[in-house]
Amino acid sequence: MSVVAATLMLRSQWRTGILTLALVLAGCGTAPAPAAPPVESAVATPAPSPATSPAPVPFPATAPTPADCPDPAWSCTQQQRFTAAAAHARRAAGPRGHLAAVFVDRTTGATWRTGDTSRPGWTASTIKLAIAADLLARDRAGTIDLTAADRRDMAGMLNFSDEAASDRLWKAYGGPDMLDRFRSGFGMSALRFVPGFSRTTYWGFVRCSTDDLTQLMQHVLTRTDPADRAYLVAAMRGVARNQQWGVWAAGTAQRPGNKDGWSFESDPGGRHWVTDTVGFAGPDERYVVAVMDQLDPAGTLPAGVHAVSDLVALLFGRPVPAPVTVPAPDG
Repeated sequence: MSVVAATLMLRSQWRTGILTLALVLAGCGTAPAPAAPPVESAVATPAPSPATSPAPVPFPATAPTPADCPDPAWSCTQQQRFTAAAAHARRAAGPRGHLAAVFVDRTTGATWRTGDTSRPGWTASTIKLAIAADLLARDRAGTIDLTAADRRDMAGMLNFSDEAASDRLWKAYGGPDMLDRFRSGFGMSALRFVPGFSRTTYWGFVRCSTDDLTQLMQHVLTRTDPADRAYLVAAMRGVARNQQWGVWAAGTAQRPGNKDGWSFESDPGGRHWVTDTVGFAGPDERYVVAVMDQLDPAGTLPAGVHAVSDLVALLFGRPVPAPVTVPAPDG
């Protein structure tokens, strides 16, 4: 290389460095949004079969613009996640299903919704969280006296959704008055027994809305006795593998806890699967999440589990399809 050529190259590199420094000092680029839950490092997991789960919705790869961030209550990053989650929910629900979700930041009070969150749907086993909260409050108030066997049943009911344990507790302490307390004390205003069954006051024949499940989780985290709250939070964090889906898909870095519900139910539109999840994630249980999915009659339990879990994963910036454990059909 000649001396002249070398001199020209050095001058070009010097000008490029000065321009780069000027852009940095001018603050070009978008600062990361502090209000979005942090993203856990992705771990490669086998994708579920396309026959049992909806196609994944990719997380937006483009940088957000002001038009993408109309709500000052949420960061641009979180609003992008909402957009992806809402698109996923619409596609997963299809023309005959119903999928709704609520996401609450307990620190700011900001709330995001998708789908008809006021529509009542089968609670499945999510109602067991309300039963546990009610029993603990009544025992603390001295109106009932929970035995050691009762407390073992409560642990089984929360840990792996033990049906027999739930039946024993309901028989001993349940009934219509329990739902009255759920409505007045927990804020579950749409909660109702489903008519048309021989045991119309059975805990398994209940409908509520996604907003109701959100109110229940908020009550547990903010208005229960501190010792009872600590018990319920620990129980929801320590669930068995058959409940490691739904809010669990927020990722281990978020320290999630949940109570899931799944059942095969009958409606005027046909027989169909229900997959519901309610829980918390983030430091100090900052984020409350509730999702209810009434599948199309042609849908399967694995499809519902993946649909609900992938929605939660998208809310927390996690890769989809989310790694899940599909429970046995009779949970």
